[in-house]
Amino acid sequence: MNEGMGLKIAGFLIILGFIHSQATLNPKTYDYEVKEANFTRLCKNKTILTVNGEFPGPTIYARRGDTLVVNVYNKGNLGITIHWHGVKQPRYPWSDGPEFITQCPIQPGANFSQKIILSDEEGTIWWHAHSDWSRATVHGLIVIWPKVGRPYPFPKPYVEYPIILAEWWRQDVEAVLLDFMKTGGDPNTSDALTVNGQPGDLYPCSSSETTKFILEHGKTYMLRMVNAAMNLFLFFGIAGHEITVVGTDGAYTKPLKSHYGVISPGQSIDVLFKADQPIGQYYFAARPYNSQPAISFDNTTTTAIFEYKGYKNSSSKPAFPHLPKVNDTGASVNFTGSFRSLASRAHPIDVPMKITRNFLYTISINTLPCPGNTCLGPRGLRFAASVNNITFDPKSISILNAYYGRINGVYGDDFPRFPPELFNFTSSNISRSLETPLNSTEVQVLNYGDTVQLVIQGTNVVAGIDHPMHLHGHSFYVVGWGLGNYNKSRDPLNFNLVDPPLQQTIAVPKNGWTAIRFKADNPGVWLMHCHLERHISWGMETVFITKNGVGAGESLLPPPPDMPPCT
Repeated sequence: MNEGMGLKIAGFLIILGFIHSQATLNPKTYDYEVKEANFTRLCKNKTILTVNGEFPGPTIYARRGDTLVVNVYNKGNLGITIHWHGVKQPRYPWSDGPEFITQCPIQPGANFSQKIILSDEEGTIWWHAHSDWSRATVHGLIVIWPKVGRPYPFPKPYVEYPIILAEWWRQDVEAVLLDFMKTGGDPNTSDALTVNGQPGDLYPCSSSETTKFILEHGKTYMLRMVNAAMNLFLFFGIAGHEITVVGTDGAYTKPLKSHYGVISPGQSIDVLFKADQPIGQYYFAARPYNSQPAISFDNTTTTAIFEYKGYKNSSSKPAFPHLPKVNDTGASVNFTGSFRSLASRAHPIDVPMKITRNFLYTISINTLPCPGNTCLGPRGLRFAASVNNITFDPKSISILNAYYGRINGVYGDDFPRFPPELFNFTSSNISRSLETPLNSTEVQVLNYGDTVQLVIQGTNVVAGIDHPMHLHGHSFYVVGWGLGNYNKSRDPLNFNLVDPPLQQTIAVPKNGWTAIRFKADNPGVWLMHCHLERHISWGMETVFITKNGVGAGESLLPPPPDMPPCT
């Protein structure tokens, strides 16, 4: 290499370093105005809460390891929080978002600049409101590409399309929340499902606005999918086309081929498919999976249309995909249970092998007394939900504020490691004496560096159902699952410790269990909860606090100056 060429390369590297340092000092910034806007769906106009007047909200684009700033301006009439679902926020829970866990709501007229610190996330995740039921309309995608110069671990798709699945109520969503919390019963079911904000042409007044995607024959496409529905698991598929799952919850997976998929509330999935069918129109469709026949639910189907270039208009309807039956538990658990990490040199995994903390958490539907037995739950009681028989009851000051500021009386640190009472969790004949939970605000405290194995056991208390459990601040390895009661002697022998999927939201099957492992290497306060919105409203949540370590980079960072105050 001659001297002139060497100086040019050195100068180029200096410029690259300057650009990188400037990007670090001046992160990409988004402005989010939370405000009301008018939308017409199902023949009716109504006002909904939005970000920047959009439904779904704007997409955030980033690369692995970026830091972003989102300036959230609350121009609505209620307090709001925003959660960056799947972002671990290393050492910085201040921007995580769950109401009264890591922050108090941003009040009307106020703003909060939330710093979003990406680490090893890569793929599709999402953001949503995390206060009351605002996330029904306040949500959007986060697309995280590989670092510059790093390829996808699969052939690059021709085009990437977003698929955000959600629910739509004709009624005001806050009214739905207030009504069911007042009556103690189940919430009113939604009136439609949506793809990218549109119900699709199986619903009234929806044909002309049906979401449509254009395909070029022979090309491969990616669907970046999120289930933003409030209370529904969803089966999905594309008529005539095989799909290949290549990622979930911001981590890549070994290719999983299927003719259908299932996606739980809170989960994201990256799907590839090849446009290899005859020129025509084909429905993408999504409809519910529900394992509990005793509850009412929105048993409708939302559609979008995939149309090949060169298609000539026809009076015939697009082809429709074959989806599993609404109560097909086998189809649900077998699909989800087939995910595997890449576990390759380019995408290594680090499954904790030596466990220092073992937990067994039961998740249950419960009942609470109701004056005069006038509520709409079973036998006139009020519905509740619990983890290890504790219905979580946060106070009007955030747990993170109390932890960081050493404020007493906000939470306790005695959350049980195991269920307080052992019984046949999945029996069809469970004593009613086990239905009533305790109300408290207890947390589980972890030491920095603890390696955790948590078995989440579904129960048949009141009624068994699948639960999509989401852990903030961490991804976890799903090392095992099964139907029935977890057997601590037998079941670990079948754990997958070679290539388990790395996820942040996992569907615990009805009257079954799921085993996860993670390392407590993220100091802070981190929520774990069911992502069925009615269940978190009833109290199916708990909190992990990870203490500071001793080394550099192992301590909680200080709060930002504009942290919303607790009033």
